[in-house]
Amino acid sequence: MFTGIVTDLGTVRRITPGPVTRLEIETAYPVAEIALGASVCCNGCCLSVVEKGPNWMAFEVSGETLSVTTLGTWKVGTRVNLERALKVGDELGGHLVSGHVDGVGKIVAQHPDGGSIRITFEAPKPMMRFIASKGSIAVDGISLTVNEVTDTTFGVNIIPITQEVTNLGSIQAGSAVNLEIDQVARYVARLLGKDAL
Repeated sequence: MFTGIVTDLGTVRRITPGPVTRLEIETAYPVAEIALGASVCCNGCCLSVVEKGPNWMAFEVSGETLSVTTLGTWKVGTRVNLERALKVGDELGGHLVSGHVDGVGKIVAQHPDGGSIRITFEAPKPMMRFIASKGSIAVDGISLTVNEVTDTTFGVNIIPITQEVTNLGSIQAGSAVNLEIDQVARYVARLLGKDAL
C-alpha cells in the first residue's frame, strides 16, 4: 500500500527487453535500506525490487504490465515518480493507493491557473463512473483531488510543489498517464451492485 505522496523523482537508466523486461531506475533513496523484494510504486505501478546498486534499483516487469500501463513506453531518461511502501504508523498524507493501475489516461489540456497548472485528463469510459468531484485519484502514482468531472474527462490543479517534485511539472498535452481510482469508490460500487473495473 502507498499514499500517493511521491518521495523521489527517479530516472530510467537502463531497459533490458526479454521474456520479462528489466527496468533500472536511478534514485536518491538510501538504497542500502531497501530490501530485495520490497515494493516501490513507480508512476503508480507497484513493482518489486530485484536488484540494487549505488543509487539505483532494478525491477522486472511482465508483458501484461507493459500492455496495460505506460511502462511499455518508457525510454532511458524517462522521469519516474517513486514512493516506498507505507509502514504501519506512517503519516497518510494522500489517500490509500494500491499501485494496481486501473487504466491509462491522457492529458488533453493544461493551462496556468494562478500559481497552479490546471490539467484536464481523458480517462477510459468504464473508469469515469468512479471519479467524483472533490474525490481522490492517483495519476502516475500521485494522490490528487479531482476538481471537475465531465462524461469523459476530469480536471485537477497541480500546485508548485507537486510540479517540482513529480513528473507532472514537465509532461505535456497528449502524454499518457497511469490512473488508479479511489478504493472507496470501488467498494461502494460493489456494495451497490454496480459492475466494478
